[in-house]
Amino acid sequence: MISQLNSAGIRTAYQNGNTELKSNTKKTQEMNQEADMSKVDKLKESIASGEYKINLQALSKRIADELM
Repeated sequence: MISQLNSAGIRTAYQNGNTELKSNTKKTQEMNQEADMSKVDKLKESIASGEYKINLQALSKRIADELM
């Protein structure tokens, strides 16, 4: 009897914790997506206004590294 009660309690606690974890994970993903979109929006604005500068040395080094 006691073991059945403990099993039921553990199952309930696990299910509740699992639901909370999924909820928190979803919230975190939404926050990350919002942050990513704000970065994209800032980049779009700086490209459109001509303020975005490309470091040609760093870019060419990365291209050369990828080719090797």
